[in-house]
Amino acid sequence: MKPTRFILLAILTSTLVVLAACSTSSAPTLVSPPTSTASPTLLVIPAETQPVAPVPPTETPEPVTVAIATPDTRLPPERWQEWPVAPTVSPRMIEIYQQGIAQGNDPTHFSKIGDCQNVASYFLSTFDTPGDYSLGEQYAYLQNTITFFSGSWSRVSLSVEPGMNIASVLSPIWADPDQCQAGETPLACEFRVNKPSIAIISMETWWGEQPAKLYELYMRQLVENVLAQDVVPILATKADNLEGDNSINAAVARVAYDYEIPMWNFWAAVQPLPDHGLWDGFHLTFAPNFFDDPKRMMSAWPWRNLTALQALDAVWRSVVTGQ
Repeated sequence: MKPTRFILLAILTSTLVVLAACSTSSAPTLVSPPTSTASPTLLVIPAETQPVAPVPPTETPEPVTVAIATPDTRLPPERWQEWPVAPTVSPRMIEIYQQGIAQGNDPTHFSKIGDCQNVASYFLSTFDTPGDYSLGEQYAYLQNTITFFSGSWSRVSLSVEPGMNIASVLSPIWADPDQCQAGETPLACEFRVNKPSIAIISMETWWGEQPAKLYELYMRQLVENVLAQDVVPILATKADNLEGDNSINAAVARVAYDYEIPMWNFWAAVQPLPDHGLWDGFHLTFAPNFFDDPKRMMSAWPWRNLTALQALDAVWRSVVTGQ
């Protein structure tokens, strides 16, 4: 079996400069988070009334079909660490995808939404250069997905920027003035220009003094914006635990669970790696992306690219086939 080999996506020195920009020390301008969540609809039971004598039927009634709810077999968000790396897809997301295609979303386009760990120079871009990667027999099934989304892998997203976080992507201040319209957020600009059918949302950066609850509020606002455009979001967990209690990943899982959207569990993918794939507790370990060198394969970046591809493949196959 030929091992998988990925091409070096960037010169190590320049990559570290970009990674250094992914700072958690300062907070960008915030947009207003949701102030409340929708209250559940209450079932109002009327007061007891006088019983009414039943009227005998005059003919044999038609049999009644009773709908039985399908049991929810998903692992709860509290057990997110046990969720698979590549996600499953809910019937709701299949419907969202189909609605998006009907309204003009491009089935061959996906978008990236995130911070410095999502820039095109080293995240997924190698798949747009035939001959720069080798899937081998084990991952040969992924080639159809690579071919189908040709052009999206290396595309520079208008909703990705080093230092950007989940609040920034919803703020017009961070929009590219050369490509975005006045008052347009990076997210709205990216969707208008690219018309994606699927979006990978990977937001590692957050400022330490702010609670995970605020992160979750922004994530819910972001997801609702994405779903409003009938785009299927794929949420990603992060490798680091700067907050100390994994509360950010737990928040990601809760949002994924509540909205029935797929989650790429990158955290689970890097757990077997030395230092869980982190060289300073935050930045991913980096080495040339060749799978024929076991030592290099112990770095996190090859696994980030591979598992992101696997997650997108799983979602795409499901929404297209309806299974």
